[in-house]
Amino acid sequence: MSPCAVITGASRGIGKAAAQLFLDKGYRVLNLSRSASGLSGVVDVTIDMSKSDFVTQHADEILQAVGESAELVLVHNAATLLKDSINEMDSQSFRDVLELNLVAPAALTRLLIPHMNAGSSIIYIASTLGTKAVSNSCSYVTSKHALIGLMKSTCQDLVGSGIHTLAICPGFTDTEMLRSHIGTDPAVEADIASTVAMGRLALPAEIAKTILFGAQNQVLNGAIIDANLGQIER
Repeated sequence: MSPCAVITGASRGIGKAAAQLFLDKGYRVLNLSRSASGLSGVVDVTIDMSKSDFVTQHADEILQAVGESAELVLVHNAATLLKDSINEMDSQSFRDVLELNLVAPAALTRLLIPHMNAGSSIIYIASTLGTKAVSNSCSYVTSKHALIGLMKSTCQDLVGSGIHTLAICPGFTDTEMLRSHIGTDPAVEADIASTVAMGRLALPAEIAKTILFGAQNQVLNGAIIDANLGQIER
């Protein structure tokens, strides 16, 4: 049986780069997303994970697509980022962010754990903002802090299963989601790059390599990996 990677939000950005890399390494790859990945060889399962009943509605479809595999890698990548602050954030928008960024990963994990053999892995894509905070990203920051807590709980609850879990915390990465948040002004990008030791944004392919490394190394169980090119401390 070939290994299988289930990646949420693999239609763009980090998820798409990860899907391509896992394909190149011989994995069967499933994209759970509202949009197709556009990658030859990827099985696209069209799902809106922001809906609270997505597992109930799509469980059979997901499990049929996953099939049997000696190793199952589950990558929780899908997320949303809003510009908001505690001063103005409305409760429904906050719930919506938590639904996709936190509740959906927990629900999908519960569905797939019974189909994971020893050697499988659950990888949560958190953020540098899962361990720190900036202004005007309140719901996102809160959800990513909680996602790291979910990873730690997953590690403890799966003791003895042979399944390992970790959180990867990308820094500023050149994705569509980041661009929608910061725009394309070169001056803004330069200001962000000035906070990074390597002086640039990370590339989705670099984060994808980190995801693959995490999936293939059980010693990282319960680990939090910063993938941010080095933050300049001020």
